[in-house]
Amino acid sequence: MGYSKLFDPINIGEVEIKNRIALAPMGLTGLATTEGGFNERAIEFFVERARGGAGLLITGLVRVENEIEEFVMPSSPCPLLNPAHFHQTSIELTERVHSYDCKIFLQVTMGFGRVAHPSVLKKRPIAPSPIPNYWNPDIICRELKVEEIEKIISSFGEVAILARESGFDGIEVHALHEGYLLDQFAISFFNHRKDKYGGSLENRLRPALEILRIIKQSAGKDFPVLIRYSLKSYVKDWNKGALVEETFEERGRDIKEGLEIAVFLEKAGYDAINVDVGSYESWDLAHPPGYLDYGVYLPFSLELKKRLSVPIITAGKLQDPDIARKAVESGKTDMVALARGLLADPLWPLKVKKRLFGNIRPCIGCHVCLGRIARGKNLSCAVNPTAGREKDYRLCPASRRKRVVVVGGGVAGMEVARVAAIRGHEVILFEREKELGGHLIAGSIPSFKKDDRKLLNWYRKQVEDYGITMRLEEEADCRTIETLSPDSVVIATGSLPSLPQINGLERMSGRVFTAEEVLLKDGKGIGNTVVVVGGGLVGCEVALWLKSLGKSVSIVEKLDKLLLLGDVEHPNKLFLLKKIEFHDIRVYTKAVIKEIFEKGIVLVSDGLEREIEVDALIFATGFKSRRKLYNDLLSSPVELFIVGDALKPANIKHAIWSAYEVGCKI
Repeated sequence: MGYSKLFDPINIGEVEIKNRIALAPMGLTGLATTEGGFNERAIEFFVERARGGAGLLITGLVRVENEIEEFVMPSSPCPLLNPAHFHQTSIELTERVHSYDCKIFLQVTMGFGRVAHPSVLKKRPIAPSPIPNYWNPDIICRELKVEEIEKIISSFGEVAILARESGFDGIEVHALHEGYLLDQFAISFFNHRKDKYGGSLENRLRPALEILRIIKQSAGKDFPVLIRYSLKSYVKDWNKGALVEETFEERGRDIKEGLEIAVFLEKAGYDAINVDVGSYESWDLAHPPGYLDYGVYLPFSLELKKRLSVPIITAGKLQDPDIARKAVESGKTDMVALARGLLADPLWPLKVKKRLFGNIRPCIGCHVCLGRIARGKNLSCAVNPTAGREKDYRLCPASRRKRVVVVGGGVAGMEVARVAAIRGHEVILFEREKELGGHLIAGSIPSFKKDDRKLLNWYRKQVEDYGITMRLEEEADCRTIETLSPDSVVIATGSLPSLPQINGLERMSGRVFTAEEVLLKDGKGIGNTVVVVGGGLVGCEVALWLKSLGKSVSIVEKLDKLLLLGDVEHPNKLFLLKKIEFHDIRVYTKAVIKEIFEKGIVLVSDGLEREIEVDALIFATGFKSRRKLYNDLLSSPVELFIVGDALKPANIKHAIWSAYEVGCKI
């Protein structure tokens, strides 16, 4: 009974939704056709989330035009590019979604404006005023003419008619949110116009109100319209965002104005508000990474609930079932919107309803999804390789049952073992340590890596649930494998830390550690003053964690900036860099350790040489593959594969995806 509120029906306008769980909108890269419709992958993607039990699906944005702000196609659907084609593909989508008693709203955008990446545009970026492009501030956006604004707004009416005829249950307006074009009109920092679309708050909100009016006039007053809305921007200056805990002067929309606008939107006739906070300047709030707490937007949605009577939908790391339940029960929101949570596990609603909490595959907040969208790649998920390719990657029973030996119980090893077992193979999993997990054990120790701990626990449960034979504390070799007479062998032996050669390293004997060693020691026995060598993802995370333990921390990085190498996605990078600055962690870039003396190091940074006394040196300087067993088996007649870090040291997405690919083909 404790979760019943999540599954109570709710109305948005005159449309009843069966429960309080929505799929939040995400970019549709890879899911659109060149003609501006939905491709087969898009249909399978949304149908899988409907089958999984969500009450409402909100599509990613579709553009009302592709002339004034011309994008390279296929970037996202564009209904008016070929209305007949859009109608045909949408009908198939909506009819299939409705088969699961699920509603679907079409998210429609005015455009990107200053936040459009120049690489996906065919023309100069547009904006309300001549302001810098976010991605390349050297490019000054072209100011929209009044007649262009009016043309874009009028297109919403045509799209609304097409949306209703195509079976969509409503529209979400994208968006007074995250600093997109409609939001740029609403925020005085971006909008310097002197005409009817600039100046006063009423004028700056005119596009949002005219869009609502024309949708209702065209599609009918009973056709629900909700709006994606950022209550607060967290903009400190051009291309500079703030942390939630910072005291700063808001240059975007502050809470006071945000609440005033929300009341204005309700009075205008919007049927619901989908609330968040942040902007491109603070992408780490608009797209909260794993480092942030669950329910980060709930304090903001509560303020709206105090003032508004229309339903409030809230996103922001609500994939923890207990947090989602309490958010609705306590009246902080009316509906929870999951984007990455339903990307990682489309069956989240059904699993929550059945109390199968341990079977929910967790999102880890890595933002591989957003990073790939930003680069024009297919919508996807690091921990769920089938996301966006549900049909192509659906697991099928193997035609012949095989004995599969997997060597290595890290993420890649557990994933390939899981997939092979699901397909009906007999799987034997070797792990030389006493427990499964590999690098994920150490990587999940910091308090801000709770999602990684959930993923580790999920994998261990999967291995147990699927009856995989585990041989722990046993290092497999060629002879051991040969005695098992396997049909297939998968090498997932992972990687080892790679340490640089530094003159005098032996002088700090007992005070030199790898990042993994320090994590496994829980930060104990390393002294108070530490230097982390390596400013990549591991180095920055370890530095922040040690700072939280009260250590005096410095980072030494040989490149110009931190986090230059590796696949650290933009929101996560913004958060880490802001946190490092906020907590006064000393950073030395273009820096190398010239020599080590008994009490510390000789550091050369920006051509300057200095001595620094330290208690411990912690190396986060990358990894090298452990491939010996794979090389030893190359001449064996057995079917042989290699996955994860053993194949190539990379990130968790590479480990899981390479393992899934092999596991589903054995």
